[in-house]
Amino acid sequence: MPPKSKSTHRSSSPLSSQVGQLLIVGFDGTEMSKPLAAMLTRIQPAGVILFARNVTGAEQTFRLLKDCQAQVASPIFTCVDLEGGRVDRFRNVLGPAPSAAEVYATRNRKLFRKHGRVIGENCRTLGFNVDFAPSLDLAYEASRSVMSSRAVSDDPHEVAVYARDFLAGLRDAQVAGSGKHFPGLGEGKLDSHHELPVIEKAWKPLWEQDLAPYRLLKNTLPFVMVSHAAYPKVTGDPTPASLSKKWITDILRRKMDYRGLIASDDLEMGGVLSAAPVEQAALEHISAGGDLCLICHKEDGIVASYEQLVRAAEKDRRFASRVSESARRTIAFKKRWRMLFARQSAPSTSKVERLSRQLWEFTEEVRLAAISQQGAR
Repeated sequence: MPPKSKSTHRSSSPLSSQVGQLLIVGFDGTEMSKPLAAMLTRIQPAGVILFARNVTGAEQTFRLLKDCQAQVASPIFTCVDLEGGRVDRFRNVLGPAPSAAEVYATRNRKLFRKHGRVIGENCRTLGFNVDFAPSLDLAYEASRSVMSSRAVSDDPHEVAVYARDFLAGLRDAQVAGSGKHFPGLGEGKLDSHHELPVIEKAWKPLWEQDLAPYRLLKNTLPFVMVSHAAYPKVTGDPTPASLSKKWITDILRRKMDYRGLIASDDLEMGGVLSAAPVEQAALEHISAGGDLCLICHKEDGIVASYEQLVRAAEKDRRFASRVSESARRTIAFKKRWRMLFARQSAPSTSKVERLSRQLWEFTEEVRLAAISQQGAR
């Protein structure tokens, strides 16, 4: 287990510590700073998430994550979005990884799993234990300009096949994956990073198509990430799924019987900010049945969300019970997945070189297998 922080400024309130277990936070910078240390020590978050802006080298990244853990008494999720292709935070450190669509084009399940394992080994070596991948969105024409190579097929069963193997590869490397973006962005014409996609699709085709990968993989997915898209024909209003009790509690948790952790997409994205400021969005995500709020950039929004959640829990016994439920679920998950928090040694130059070479060789293997598959048709 990681060492406890020596700081004496951590909140000792039971509610405050439970609220911390509902937050995964991001920040600017490539090294520990006094303001960052103070925020982490105060909030005691469930985890941190890094982006390309935080990653300049393998050893630097490993040290930064280790320094984050040193501020938090309990084991933390060290998270990244790493799918390959367009979503690749390690491109400038280890080299580019192939996209999900490129690997799927090989139709080779051994390569699907190897994709997850190679990406997982890269994550693990740099200090990460959670990868918010793969995407389970269906590759429909409507979302092609937004999703492009992040989506592999318009057949939900084929999406589930690729995702199951990719997730197994991540787990081989002691990294937990996540299905996203529930309930599906395949029909979304707008980028939820900037605007709120409104998907006018009825319940029955959503259930049979977009939700099918989640139903098929419900016992395989450690995390499910909920999107900032609205589905008014299901909910009757323009509420984003990430803030919707109908989607999170009624459908995902109860109807689909999903028992893993439910995380929001980044609550600083334009798609959700069009509905609520970040601190209100955090409150609504937890109220709707979510377990983890991702707030990936600004300290002001992180602190405001933390304080809003604590205040609401202190005033409302029912909401306090909701907070406790998710905090307990997160803590139980961490105990069950204790392999994620096994100690790692800092990456050596030779290890980084080996990973870069392995990544290049895998990319070539994928390219040649895709050519062979195309020629066999």
